Amino acid sequence: MSALLQQLNRTTIQAPSPPERILQFGGGNFVRCFVGWIIQQYNRQAAKPMGIVVVKTTDRGDYRDWQKQDGLYHVRIRGFENGSVVDHTERIDCVSRIIHVHQAWDEFLATAQLPAIRYVVSNTTESGIRLNNEDRFDDHPPQEFPAKLTRWLYHRYVHFNGAPSAGCVFLPCELLEANGDALLHAILDQADAWRLDRNFMRWIKECNIFCNTLVDRIVPGIQKDQLPSVWQELGYKDAMATEGEPYHLWAIEAPESVRQELPLDQTGLNVVYTDDLKPYRTQKVRILNGAHTTMVPVAFLAGVETVRETIEHPVLGPFVEQALREEIIPAMGGPAGPLERYAEVILDRFRNPSINHRLLSISLNSVSKFRVRVLPSLLDYYQNIGRLPHRLVFSFACLLRFYRGSWQGNAIPLVDEEEVLKFMQLVWEDCDDCAEDVHLLVEQILAKDRWWGRDLRKINGLSRAVAEHLLCIENSGVLDCLSNTSEKIQSR
Repeated sequence: MSALLQQLNRTTIQAPSPPERILQFGGGNFVRCFVGWIIQQYNRQAAKPMGIVVVKTTDRGDYRDWQKQDGLYHVRIRGFENGSVVDHTERIDCVSRIIHVHQAWDEFLATAQLPAIRYVVSNTTESGIRLNNEDRFDDHPPQEFPAKLTRWLYHRYVHFNGAPSAGCVFLPCELLEANGDALLHAILDQADAWRLDRNFMRWIKECNIFCNTLVDRIVPGIQKDQLPSVWQELGYKDAMATEGEPYHLWAIEAPESVRQELPLDQTGLNVVYTDDLKPYRTQKVRILNGAHTTMVPVAFLAGVETVRETIEHPVLGPFVEQALREEIIPAMGGPAGPLERYAEVILDRFRNPSINHRLLSISLNSVSKFRVRVLPSLLDYYQNIGRLPHRLVFSFACLLRFYRGSWQGNAIPLVDEEEVLKFMQLVWEDCDDCAEDVHLLVEQILAKDRWWGRDLRKINGLSRAVAEHLLCIENSGVLDCLSNTSEKIQSR
């Protein structure tokens, strides 16, 4: 049936791309449904519309289908907004081209010579903004994202002879605290490690603007088996079509100059310029992202596949809600009322019947996600309340069990850094599920301060609690263990 459909591209659809002004690192479901969609809305009203050059930074996949589509794709928005049902699809035509740095390094560097490029957006996950001592200046390309960006900036600096006007505005979308500051420091550290021109480093600091940002939209995407029916609705084959909820927020810490030149907040979009991003970030990362990351390993090991199924489950739903109300929100401090109201909104978004948000799609890079999204709540609860938050600790145990890579005879498709996957495989291979081996495994994993930001063995009782949960999960299954955990909490 789909064979009768035309291929989506700029030949079958006359849709000229706007002038290239944005360099975007990453092209996954979220950034397509968030940044690309926002820029599309902006372009409708802007006197100077902006085109996006997408940069594929990793060697996994090649976006060949997207290249065949000349950057075109569709976004479907489904859910509820202001009490009304929303279900509409829009073609996004602001992406002009896609460059794979592992296949077209010179083409990537050549974009640094384009004077019109002004904005740099990135969405490389929480683990993306980091350095690798093995990256070299002459690598084509270096491994890590900040190293690639440093090479691009140095090429731009040399080409334009250090002209201040060649500087860029950076809008990183990684869910890291002060992500703009983190990106700036990573670039400067990389330049220092490569012993690049000190004037270049001064140009980076004085002629470029690094904004801290926060992004919020649930984007489950479209499953492959659903694509043919979506194509029939569109009338075209579109391998990059994606789907998200109506709600969106882009909060940006930016100087007045950026607010004036990029008035995204004046187009009816939920874009907020602010002088203090911290309240937005803490609320969103701890509650929305924290709830996602808390539920994923627990619900998956319980045999559930989606967020909505988890929230509607008679055992898992209360587990997530209680983790939010009784552990995550108390750990944050301050007035509980506004946080509880925000949690209610989040739970309603999770129940959206139009969104089929698969747990496995959220599970990518779960170790770094747990560190950023859940671990701060666990540690703050322990420090402020004086005991461990049992539900978050149970989720931590499920996370470790998830990374064994199989459950009840079925393989788990893990996606994470090679170092994480290899270490998890190694320690689990040495574990025969006896109490002594499980305790040793937990100690080894909690000792990875590079993963967690500290040696978690020093948190009194944490290793023992995680090991006990793991033994229970292995012997009784997740749902029985949850019932036992709930009984213990209620009897405290």
